[in-house]
Amino acid sequence: MINKQLFSNWIINFFLTLLLCTSGLLGFSQKNEGKSGSGNTGYILLKPKYDGHSVLRNPLNGWVMYAPRNADDTYWDIEYFVPALGKKVKVIDYASACYVRTSWSSLNPSDGVYAWDDPNSKIGKLLKGAQTRGLPIALRIVVDGRDQGQNTPKFVFDLGAKYYLENENHPDRQTPYPQDAVFRKYYTKFITALAKEFNDPEKTSFIDAYGLGKWGEAHYVVYEDPKMATPESTEKIKEETLEWVTSLYANTFTKVPLVINYHRLVGHPESWGAVNPNSERLLDKAIDKGYSLRQDAFGMTGYYQNWEKDFAKKWNFKRPIIMEGGWIIAPGKHRYWTDPSGKYREGHDEDVRKGEFDLSAEAHVNMMDFRAGGETESWFKSFDLVQRFITEGGYRVYPDQINLPQDIKSGKIAQIAHRWQNMGWGYLPNNIPQWNYKYKVAFALLDANGNVKKIFVDRQSEPSAWLKGTAASYKLNAKVDLPAGIYSWAVAIVDTTKENKPAIQLALDGDLTAQGWTKLSALQVK
Repeated sequence: MINKQLFSNWIINFFLTLLLCTSGLLGFSQKNEGKSGSGNTGYILLKPKYDGHSVLRNPLNGWVMYAPRNADDTYWDIEYFVPALGKKVKVIDYASACYVRTSWSSLNPSDGVYAWDDPNSKIGKLLKGAQTRGLPIALRIVVDGRDQGQNTPKFVFDLGAKYYLENENHPDRQTPYPQDAVFRKYYTKFITALAKEFNDPEKTSFIDAYGLGKWGEAHYVVYEDPKMATPESTEKIKEETLEWVTSLYANTFTKVPLVINYHRLVGHPESWGAVNPNSERLLDKAIDKGYSLRQDAFGMTGYYQNWEKDFAKKWNFKRPIIMEGGWIIAPGKHRYWTDPSGKYREGHDEDVRKGEFDLSAEAHVNMMDFRAGGETESWFKSFDLVQRFITEGGYRVYPDQINLPQDIKSGKIAQIAHRWQNMGWGYLPNNIPQWNYKYKVAFALLDANGNVKKIFVDRQSEPSAWLKGTAASYKLNAKVDLPAGIYSWAVAIVDTTKENKPAIQLALDGDLTAQGWTKLSALQVK
């Protein structure tokens, strides 16, 4: 008769050996590290296999797909032929967020009425269309009407908001004075309602949170009739307005990243010129409230100059940077070949794409843009740059070494050593106030069905400190108080505000569970 205890031990050892062998097949090199104390009889050093190619859809990272304000929700399914691949691809398959630059009037056509509440509105369908396709949206709300028409709702002017009319031949192109009390009352009401709907990182990637000036780009802002303005009054109103609008967004959007254009004339009634002496100080005040950075003229070397480069360098790895290209290559739009760099040939939009890419690398940006129309199509004609940003840009993190026990007595301490690398030129901005260091490395023990039985969060791990070329090492003591049996170790970067659910896609070629844990090796609990 077979001894039941011997048979049971044989079964456990068989499956333990099988799991250990399987870990080698899942892209891990391994080395037995011998014995350790604390009731553990053997450790294994794993060297997970790096994935440098796959698209990782991570927050504040990767390509941003733009949609025009008049698009419908099918726009998100647009495809382009990629010569390098010999086939058509969906743009959205390469994107991490969907960006909509739209008007206040389109989202709030009348007092208390909001487009996102109307399932039949075009802009509402566009916003929800991105969500149903699994991507968060990003928003910029434009109020200036000088060259786009009625961007501020008509009811705001009907209720008495003061405004500037640049051209009497276009009476609908009213631009509200942002210091006006009526404007502020209804804009505050609107932003508060917007935040109630979109202050949710599951829905929203970021908010482009200034919105004043032409195209909402934070320059060429009008506060009073230019014929009446004085330098002293302009500087005073400009600073007070920036304080008001940035505080409004910062107080309402507490969970979603906010960005502002780091323009040399931020908030000023001009679009271009010498650097305003107050610009850096005003931008720093917004950043102190939790703002991150974007710039809308990458590739335009006549506009993106040394001041812009130095400002980006000052904030590198302290705040993430989002880029937007400046030149429009469509026929009849911009004469990009006149760029002062001399690098762009007429009829060669690939030169512009390369110029934008190079400046983005220099600025260590986290996100790049697939703007609407010909701009996006030209990126996919230069697909090598699309793939290079996926591989080289933003943040791309993974553990290159993990030391784990293979067996342990129940109730004893597992001593986990782990080392992390960031292969991207940007950084994982865990330090921004809206995230407040919520992302942490965690290890889990899974049962035979892949169910999580125990999670160990390493509170000392700090992903925002992981920069390219510098490894970050940690040690974690984890008490394994589980019943005897065979389990699988797994790793993830979790959101500690969401019950420690995996939240950041790792650059690993491994076995991923449906919940987002990457399986590592087996553990026998005795």
